[in-house]
Amino acid sequence: MPNTKIAVLYQNDDYGKDYLKGLKDGLGAKAASMIIAEESYETTEPTIDSHILTLKASGADVFFDVTTPKFAAQAIRKTAEIGWKPTHFLNNVSASVSATMKPAGLENSQGIISSNYLKDPTDPQWKNDPDIKAWNAFLDKYYADANRADLNVIYGYAVAQTMVQVLKQCGDDLTRANLMKQAASLRDFTVAGLLPGVKINTSPSDFAPISQLQLMKFKGDSWERFGDVISSDVGG
Repeated sequence: MPNTKIAVLYQNDDYGKDYLKGLKDGLGAKAASMIIAEESYETTEPTIDSHILTLKASGADVFFDVTTPKFAAQAIRKTAEIGWKPTHFLNNVSASVSATMKPAGLENSQGIISSNYLKDPTDPQWKNDPDIKAWNAFLDKYYADANRADLNVIYGYAVAQTMVQVLKQCGDDLTRANLMKQAASLRDFTVAGLLPGVKINTSPSDFAPISQLQLMKFKGDSWERFGDVISSDVGG
C-alpha cells in the first residue's frame, strides 16, 4: 500500500510512542506524507470514541491501532459503529481473542491484521494443539487458579522454559558471568507455546530473545496466519 494515508492511535506513554517511532522509522522519508493523523489517549480516559471520530475525519484509509486490550476493543467497536472501514492494523499486545476480539464483537473484528510470536490459548485453532495441552496440564498441576485467558500466563510459561535451557547450558558453573554468557548464547532454540517457525536467538550484542513475528488476519472467531515468519535479524 505505497500511497496509503495512515491514521495512528497510540497510548501517550513510552509504550505508545515507541510503536509510533517504529512506524516512522520503517516508513523512512515517506512517513511525513503517509501519516496524516496522530491521536494519543491517556489510560485514565473512560472512552476513546472522540479520538476515533477525529481519525476517521482525516480521510485515512489505514488505521494503525497502538492500544492495550480495553481500548483496542473500544476502537474496534467504534470503528464499526461509525462505518469507518480502513485497513486496520492492531498491535499484538491486544491480539488476544478473549481479551479484545470477543469484547469488541467478533462481527466487528473481521479482517483486522496483527502479528504474533506466541500461541493464544483462547484462540480455537489451538484447542487440540500439543503445546497448549501440555500447558494446561502444567497449570492443572502447579497453578490451577490461573486465569488461562491472560496471555501473560503462557508468556511466563515460555520464559520459564527459556530460563531452564540457560541453566542447563551453564552446567555446574552457576556464576553470574557464565549465566550471562549462556543467556547470550541461545541458538535456534524453541519452547512450547511459540508459533511454528519462531526461534529464540541471542548473542553478546543482541540480548532480545525473539526477533520474529508472523502476520495474521482475523477471520470468524480465530486468527488466520499468512506469509512467512518475518525476522528483524539482519541476516534473517
